[in-house]
This record gives sequence, structure tokens and C-alpha cells, in this order.
Amino acid sequence: MVCQSLSRPGTPGRGNMKLSFIVNGLSSTCLLIVLGCAAGNTNSDAAAPLKRDLTTADVEGMMTSLSNWGRWGKDDELGALNLITAEKRRQAAELVSEGVSVSLSRNAIKEPVDSSAPFEHTTQVNPTSAGDEYSVKYHGFTQTHMDALCHLFHNGKMYNGYSMNEVTEKGAAKLSVVNFKNGVFTRGVLMDIPSLLGKDYLDGARAIYPEDLDAWEAKSGVRVQKGDAVLIHTGRWTRRAKEGTWEIMQGSAGLHASCLPWLRKRDVAIVGSDLALDVMPSGIEGFPLPVHWVLIVAMGTPILDNMDLEALSAEAARQGRWEFLLTAAPLAVEGGTGSPLNPIATF
Repeated sequence: MVCQSLSRPGTPGRGNMKLSFIVNGLSSTCLLIVLGCAAGNTNSDAAAPLKRDLTTADVEGMMTSLSNWGRWGKDDELGALNLITAEKRRQAAELVSEGVSVSLSRNAIKEPVDSSAPFEHTTQVNPTSAGDEYSVKYHGFTQTHMDALCHLFHNGKMYNGYSMNEVTEKGAAKLSVVNFKNGVFTRGVLMDIPSLLGKDYLDGARAIYPEDLDAWEAKSGVRVQKGDAVLIHTGRWTRRAKEGTWEIMQGSAGLHASCLPWLRKRDVAIVGSDLALDVMPSGIEGFPLPVHWVLIVAMGTPILDNMDLEALSAEAARQGRWEFLLTAAPLAVEGGTGSPLNPIATF
């Protein structure tokens, strides 16, 4: 998803401000009014009664209160990946004991589905060899990919105060995915919310709240630490297999915006999920994906979207451990706003 907000971050109470956003190439305009949110009982994934009231000022306030701008210097382009230090990598490597690796990527989806473009693949064959041509619009709801820090804009700015004008049709001069070409090598933590609730998958637009994250830590015995990669399992692909397709932005489980301070407090380096991370609809008019906005623009935290976490969930349950070495590397594309990738969990 690509979003551009024309509201002023950190300016409480400014309603009726125009917000333009593009979702998978479809433009839409909406008004920032009052943000609503529905919270749920952590023992059920049914539609939840009102539990938290967020306002426009609350979400705008997170853009400043949770910000990492300037934390690693005014010229920083790595964002929260700075938290993956040499010592963190060494500690992550020590998690490998069984030598078992699990891919966290969905196989490329070659048909248009979920309001997303297909992965296009053609093969050229001659008498002595064969070759391929790939074409993919990976931002969307199907292809496993990384969002770089130049992917989202807010009030004309990107992470660390860089102007959105740094991004043109020729690519991003700042914050592009090429900054991540050395890869991600850190401790991964799976937060398996369906397992927490005794479900195969989360129903509908079940929001995940900080209480759920705390409850999972208590159940799994694994506490999220500084520099970790946190992976949120909702069971999206199992739901797809059982229910078929649905309107993604109108009924998908994911993180509620109230989880943002929790993630900032834990100082996570990267966050991923099996869909687009946010609960959809968000319950917040004008902010269709508030978790995306705050993580990328304010906190400088890259996001991994549309992962396939089913095999990881099964392997983690088999071993009785939900921490592992996570490795991932994007394509080294100068100016890219992200990249398809194949993350690997190794136990």
C-alpha cells in the first residue's frame, strides 16, 4: 500500500483535513474525522465491544511520541534496523540448534486476487536452454515482500524528516530498499494468536490488542526484546483455504493501533505478518493502515507483508519454542520502495 497524508502530524484536533491514499493503484479520498476503535475479549475473536477510543490527535500524536527521528543521526536511512547490532546477530546465531529451516514466503501468486496484481512469469525456451522473465507489482495483499522506509509519506515527510520529494518516478533518492541489502539477521519471535485463542485462524476483522501480545508472551514463555523481528500470525492463509477469498480491507484480522506503543517500548527492529499487519478496517477513519504509517514513517521500522507463517507455526509448536534465527534479504534495487523476498526461520 502507498499512502500520502496531507494532515499536519502532531497537531491535535485538526479534523476535516484531506487525506489521499492509493491502495493497489486505486485512488480514494477521505476525511479525517474522529477515530473509533473496537476492542475485544482476548478469549474470543468475534466482533468486539468498544474498549478503546482513539482520536485523530491520538494517532497524530503517535507520529511524534513514538518517533525515532534523529535517534541515529540526521542522515540515518536504516531506521530500526540499527537495533540489529553485531552482538544481536551473534545472539541470534546461537538460537540455531536443530538445523531446521522454514521458508516464510508464500509461493508467487500468478493470478489477480485480493485486489492485487498477479506475479507475471513467462519462460523462453530454445534448443539449448531456457530463461524466465518476471514482472511483479508486489505492494498489495498477495506477494511476500518488504516495505522500505520510502514507501509511505505523512504530511509530505518520510522517516527521519526526509521530504517525499526525494521519491520520483525514477525511484527514491533516500530511504530506498538498497539500504537493506546487507540483509536482516536477528532473533525472530512468532506471536501465534490463533494458537493463543485455540483457533485455526482469526475470524473476520478480529483486532489484536496489547493484552493479546502480553498473553502470548505469558503462554509461550518468550519475551520480545530489543532488536527482535516480531512476526504476527493470524492464520490468513488457512482462512483463505477454508472460506475462499474476501474483501481484504473490509474484514481482515491484524494489529490494532493501540499496539504501537507496545512495539515501540520493546524497541523491535522489524515487524511482519501473514497479511498487511493492520486490522482492516482499522476502525479509524482517515487512517486505513495506521500501524503501517506509524511504524514506517515515525519509528523507521520496516514491515514484512503477506508472509506464509503456517509452516512456521507448525514447526514452532512441534519444537515447543517460538524464537529462532530470522534471515531475509531484499533485492538490491537502488531507489526501490521495497522488494519481494523469501524470509527464512532457522531453529
